Order: sequence, then structure tokens, then C-alpha cells
Amino acid sequence: MITLTGIFIYPVKSARGIALPEARLSDRGIQHDRRFLIVDENGRFQTQREDPSMARLHTALVGDSLVLTFDGRSLELPLQPALGDTRSVRVFADQIEGALELPLAASFLSDAFGRELSLVYMPDGVRRQVDPKRAGPNDLVGFADGFPYLLCSESSLEALNVHLSNPVTMRRFRPNFVIEGANAYAEDKFRALRLGSVPFLALKPCSRCVIVDTDPDLGVRSPGPLAALAHTHTMEKRAIFGQNLVARGSGVVRLGDEVSISPHD
Repeated sequence: MITLTGIFIYPVKSARGIALPEARLSDRGIQHDRRFLIVDENGRFQTQREDPSMARLHTALVGDSLVLTFDGRSLELPLQPALGDTRSVRVFADQIEGALELPLAASFLSDAFGRELSLVYMPDGVRRQVDPKRAGPNDLVGFADGFPYLLCSESSLEALNVHLSNPVTMRRFRPNFVIEGANAYAEDKFRALRLGSVPFLALKPCSRCVIVDTDPDLGVRSPGPLAALAHTHTMEKRAIFGQNLVARGSGVVRLGDEVSISPHD
């Protein structure tokens, strides 16, 4: 039996995540997941790729507010900000128009990271489509790299840790869903699956970058996982860990939900 053992959201892309006992699905991922984005003065997205210390930016949901904390300083923002000035921002090749600027966060983030940064929010009216070569025209994503959900397996993590002198936790891989009970790397071949009562479609195994080498507590590079994956688990010469999904239904998923799988032929 395969079960759902972890649910996580990352309200601010590349900041610290939040573990949840259950999650409501929205039209572009788990509710509140990656709706906020840190950008530089040119509107280009910023992540732990450029600055691993972003892992030390804590996030918390308190009522209708998002609370950011960095080195003892905190800032409270509305989870769904009111309308205001908008700007164009860039995530990889996607130029996203209509992102809502949050002036209160600019000085907080600039002071925290020592350079000019801003925070933007993706309103419901902004539609960023998942790669149309892999998904349908109504499949949307927030500010995640490219897909609204990432699933990882505890068995796969165990298989990777065999090759590491310093084992790592699942936090290195920033999943939305964690499952237990599948064989190591079986998720690579998932086609369709159901988490509880909600159906999902598997689109693409997740290629990994240097972010998996970031210590999620210290916010510094701690090499090992990426090199181990590059030697032990690759597709098309890319290190692979996890599976990208889109939902084919709505509702709530909960820890302990049974996971049913349809593998590729």
C-alpha cells in the first residue's frame, strides 16, 4: 500500500516551506503555494540558485496573513493582497504580466539579502500556462519552475542516501507531496495516479539543479546530493529526482491518504 506521508507548500518561491496536515487544491497548485516571488531590480526571479541564504527566509501562515522572518526580523503581509501597482516579471523563459507589487516587502528583503529586491504576488487573474507540449490549455502554474505539483518518494531518498556520506532529508528536494510504499524511483514511470479521491497526471520526471546542494537550515551549499544523482540516477544526462504532476480534479488531500498508481506501459 502506498500512502501520502508529506504535504508541503512554499508560499514564497525559494523560501522555507511549510508542512501541512492537509491541502486544498487551487487552479494552479496547492492553495497559497508559490504565489509570491522575489525579483531583482530588472524583474527577474531570484532563487537559491543565485543566493542559497534564501533558505533562511522563514514563511508562516497566520490567519489571513503571510509572515516572513529572517534573522529575527519579521514582516506580516496579506495572503491575498489588495489590488495595486503591477509589473512584468520573468521566470525562466516566461514573461509574466500583471504581477502585483508589494512595496512593504522591498526594504525588508533588500536589508535581509544586501541587494535591491522586491516581492510580487500572482493575482487570480494572471494565467501562467504549463508547458503546452506537456499539458492542456487549462493547466496553470504559479511561480513554481514549470509545474504545479512535485511528488517525491521516501524510498528514492533512501536509495540516494546510500551514496552519501552525510545523508540528507527530503527538505533538500522541496516536494509538494511525499509518498511511502513505492519502490525506489518507481515514480519516474508514473502515468496517472490518485491521491485520496483526487486524480493527477504525471508529466515529467524532475531534473535537479544545485538547489539540492543547499543546506535548508544553514542556507549554504552542502555539496553531495546533486553529484550523487548525476552518477546514479539520470535521464538524458540530467540528474533526476521526483515527478511533476498536474491535477485532473479538485478537492482536499490529507496525510495518510491512499495513493493509487498507474505506471507507464
